[in-house]
Amino acid sequence: MSEDSYQLQILQKLSDISADEWNSLLPTDSDPFVTHEFLNALELTHCVGSNTGWQIAHLILRDREFKLVAAMPMYLKQHSYGEFVFDWAWAQAYEESDIPYYPKALSAIPFTPVKGRRILIAPNQDPTAIRVILINALKSLVTQNDLSSMHILFPSTEEGEEFKKQGFMLRDSIQFHWRNQGYKNFEDFLAALTMKRRKNIRRERLQVAQESIQYRHIEGKDAANNDWSFFYRCYANTYLEHHSSPYLNEAFFQLLGKVIPENLHLIIANRGGRDIASSLIVLDGSKSTAYGRYWGAMEYIPCLHFEVAYYQAIEYCIKQGIGTFEGGAQGEHKMARGFLPTTIRSAHWIANESFAKAIGRFLKREREGMAAYVDELEQHHPLKSTKVQP
Repeated sequence: MSEDSYQLQILQKLSDISADEWNSLLPTDSDPFVTHEFLNALELTHCVGSNTGWQIAHLILRDREFKLVAAMPMYLKQHSYGEFVFDWAWAQAYEESDIPYYPKALSAIPFTPVKGRRILIAPNQDPTAIRVILINALKSLVTQNDLSSMHILFPSTEEGEEFKKQGFMLRDSIQFHWRNQGYKNFEDFLAALTMKRRKNIRRERLQVAQESIQYRHIEGKDAANNDWSFFYRCYANTYLEHHSSPYLNEAFFQLLGKVIPENLHLIIANRGGRDIASSLIVLDGSKSTAYGRYWGAMEYIPCLHFEVAYYQAIEYCIKQGIGTFEGGAQGEHKMARGFLPTTIRSAHWIANESFAKAIGRFLKREREGMAAYVDELEQHHPLKSTKVQP
């Protein structure tokens, strides 16, 4: 079918489409971040939309029978906060040339740097053909609305290659992921590490153990409102200690606990009958990947962050047979805790030809520097016999 056979629409709120219809585009093992429940929770709790600088503009594609065949989570951004791909220098260059960089178009999961599908396609459709139609539509929307650019953050590998074919520039980022090599228990995992890393982790865990801290693992379906309230206080306190404000509010986490409890797992640390720290793991639909995204503490205890956010989570993944634990953006310190660097990409289309060429040269230099960075990280990989894979 030709492009004329489809109708493109822009949704200013996700609730204009039913959860069943949106989620019909997703496989059952999909990550939860592209579900109607997760994205709509962000909107209902005003983490996006309104005056947040995240103007909602989701794209949906329907066929002649008005049946939904594809969708993209989309936003018009008035700033670059909450993206984890830093383009402030690009915005400054535009400003110095008296050309507006904002608003820009963005397809991403707000405040969540995870790799995944950004073009959601019904199973009975030709994915390549649909991607081409939507990418061409994106370019037209950018030029017709005088937007500076279009950015796709952390798409799937297959999507990234298609964006590249359609003239987008790819940009590399490094994250740190833990891989389960069929470990029987935490000691089995430690045995796979170099002696230096193994001794470091044991020392850190012993230091926390001497504080007589206990841990509660709470599946999302069993978490009560006060559990989410305590978690949020920890999460917000961490931002406060860094002289910043949290992107997400308590209402969001409370709602998330109600709409996707099967994808959530809370870890709460307690000392002397008093809860003192917490972390949240998000699980994909097949329980094969865990995402460590949020953590916080009400008081400082050396190495408690590593115990609650990493070691307790790794123990949980081993026990549940979860293959990958994504530790989030940045943080070379994660390598000392058994995480390995992984390269993920974003895709960028710049409308202004001169700026596109300049940014292309910048990205070429940055990619070379990133390759050198990965080579340097390889010299410090924590496993005894496993090479770092970019």
